[in-house]
Amino acid sequence: MKILITGSNGLLAQKIIFLALKESVNILATSKGVDRSSNFHQINYEYLSLDITNKDQVSSVINKFKPDVVFNTAAMTNVDLCEEMRHECDEINITAVGFLADACLQVNAHLIHFSTDFIFDGENGPYSEDDLPNPLSYYGLAKLKSEELLDYHEVKSSVLRTIILFGVGNNLSKNNIVLWAKEALESGKELNIIDDHYRAPTLAEDLAAASLFAAKEKVYGVFNVSGKDIMSIFELVVSVAEYFNLNSTLIARIHSSKLKQLAKRPIKTGFILDKAEKELNYHPHSFIESLEIIKNQLKNN
Repeated sequence: MKILITGSNGLLAQKIIFLALKESVNILATSKGVDRSSNFHQINYEYLSLDITNKDQVSSVINKFKPDVVFNTAAMTNVDLCEEMRHECDEINITAVGFLADACLQVNAHLIHFSTDFIFDGENGPYSEDDLPNPLSYYGLAKLKSEELLDYHEVKSSVLRTIILFGVGNNLSKNNIVLWAKEALESGKELNIIDDHYRAPTLAEDLAAASLFAAKEKVYGVFNVSGKDIMSIFELVVSVAEYFNLNSTLIARIHSSKLKQLAKRPIKTGFILDKAEKELNYHPHSFIESLEIIKNQLKNN
């Protein structure tokens, strides 16, 4: 199998690559700039700088490599920045998806795209795949539009929605909430954490495994793929503190209104995972099990 991955410097892409290289695959990793995943230098791994908002580049690269599967992990995910920079958000989160879909159709490749719980308004979580979206932010709206684009496109596609991805990566440009909380508490910082928003944080390895299953088994459609434990952001950070024996008294509860964020967020999401469990053989780790995995990875780094 030949795999092309966009956004290859990111956490999810790194986990997909790590799992895929254990099997007989050829991987073309693409991202903007240099390859930051230096631990993947193997004979069946190649890196290429690619701007997915450039239609000609996307078409040229995909037509030359002729992948069986394209994983689109590239996205603009800063929710407040998307609210402010709507044109850039549209280019990366919608228009580029169309370029990838068109190119995949030309070579008969399976496009696996990633979406978000922010397509929902948070009034009736947890959500199934059949629940009606109602995004509160421009980011959520853009990701919903990318889903709708693929729904009407002829390309063979899978959409995997997820929630608060976390894990240990290599030279990541941004930290995820688990590592951020751990490092902040280790340095003795006082944290103000919202206690009125609820999510189901997702271990990157779990989402990567579901993604590869969809690729290998040619499973198409929309799937909700997240962690199974729904908790407040405050509970999440306290759990990190307690697991790593850090000072939880540094963590103060606050209401989300105190943050004065530009974009509105859903209060409670979380996913009903029945479809993913049945069709993607998806069995996510508990949050505490995930922290154990992270602890071991950090120890071995």
